[in-house]
Amino acid sequence: MFDVEDALTSLRTVIDGPLHEIAPRFSRALADRWPHTALVIFTRECTGRPRKIAGAPGVVDKITIEELDRIKADVELGGWSSTTATLGGGERRVWAMRDRIGTLLVLVPRGSGRQVPQPELLAGLFGIVATSIRQQVAQASPDYLAESRAASSERARTIAELVATHETALVTILSALRSSGLDDHRARIAATEAAASALVATRSAPQSDAALSEEPAQSAFGELRKEIRETLRHHEAEVEFVAPAKDSRPLPGEIAYAARAMTRTVVLAFTAQPELTRLRIAWFCSEDSLRVDVRDDHSGALDVTMLRRQLDGRARTLGGSIDLEATPGWGSRAVIDLPLETTPEHAGETRLAGLNRRELDVLTLVARGKRNKTIAAELGVTESTIKFHMGGVLKKLEVTTRGEAAALAIAAGIT
Repeated sequence: MFDVEDALTSLRTVIDGPLHEIAPRFSRALADRWPHTALVIFTRECTGRPRKIAGAPGVVDKITIEELDRIKADVELGGWSSTTATLGGGERRVWAMRDRIGTLLVLVPRGSGRQVPQPELLAGLFGIVATSIRQQVAQASPDYLAESRAASSERARTIAELVATHETALVTILSALRSSGLDDHRARIAATEAAASALVATRSAPQSDAALSEEPAQSAFGELRKEIRETLRHHEAEVEFVAPAKDSRPLPGEIAYAARAMTRTVVLAFTAQPELTRLRIAWFCSEDSLRVDVRDDHSGALDVTMLRRQLDGRARTLGGSIDLEATPGWGSRAVIDLPLETTPEHAGETRLAGLNRRELDVLTLVARGKRNKTIAAELGVTESTIKFHMGGVLKKLEVTTRGEAAALAIAAGIT
C-alpha cells in the first residue's frame, strides 16, 4: 500500500537541495510506486539546463529537446498520458505529465506500463516539484545562477566544437561530390543534396541554442513590468517604466532571470521608504552588459546596507557590480551592471554549482572561518565525515587549500 504521508515526507528531500540534482532525487522518491528506468523533467524556465534527467545513461543521454517538445505538444496543461513516443532515439512506452505551469515530466516505466498508477497523486507530487523549480529560478539564487551559467557556457562550447568539426567534414564531402571527375551523375546529385541538407542543419545549431537559452530584452522587461504592477497594485507611488531599446541584444537566460529578481528586490526595498511618491525603473542594454537603474524622488531613506546584502551574492556570481546611494530629502538610486558574457576572472566560480547540499553546508561554514571540529558539532556528524566532505569540495573546486575554497565561496556570495 502506498503511503501518502511517506510520499510527502520524501518530497521534502526532493525540493531541499541543489536544483541541478532535483531529477535524481525525484526519481528515487517515485521508484517504489512508479517504477521506471528513466525520468526527465523538462522546463524552458531553466535556460542553462532545461532537461533534468535521471536513469539509464543509454536513454537519458540521448534525449533531445525536439523529442520532448513533441511529447509536450500531445499532453494538455494539467493532463497526463500513457503512450508510445520517440525518446532517446528509439520508440518507447512513456508516462507523460504536464503541470499547469507547463513543466513536463516523462517517465520510462519498467515492464509494459500500460497505465499510469494513481495519476492524480503523481500529478500532485509533480506539481509541488514544478512549483519549487519555478520559485528557485525566479529567486535567481547565487548557486542557481552559477549552475545555469556553467551549463549554458558548456553547451555553447560543445555546439561550437560540433559545428566546426561537422562543417569541415561536410564541406569536404561536398567538394568531392561536386567534382566533375566523378561518375554516376544521379548518385552524385543525391549525395550532394543529402550533404547540403546536413550542412544547413549543422550550421543552424547555434541558432537553435540561442532560441533556447536567450530571451529578448524587451520581453524580459515586459514580464518584469507585469510582476511589478501586480506587486505594487495597492501602493500609491507613481511608477515609470523605461524599457530597453527594441534593437537591444538578447539576454542570456540567467541574466534575464537575475535582472528581474534583483529589480524586484530593489523595488521592494524602495517601497519600504516612507513618503515614497514616485519610482523610475529602467533597463539599458549595450553589446556587453545590462544596466538596471532604479531611482526615486525626495524620499532618500533607502536601507543601503540591507539592500546591498540582498544583492551582493547574485551580482558577484555573474561578475556584476552594484552602486547604491541615498540622500535624505533628495532621493535614492540603485544601479546594477551585469555583464552578458562570462568573464575569465569569474569563470571559476561556476564550479560551485557542482557541490551537493552537504558539501555546500560545509563550505559555507569554512567560509565563515570555522574549523572542522566546530563544523562537525554544528552539522551533527563526526570530524572525519567533515574531512571527507572537505576533500570532495577541494576536488570539485579544483583547489588545494581551504582558504582557496573559502575565497571562491565568498566571491560568489555563499556565506
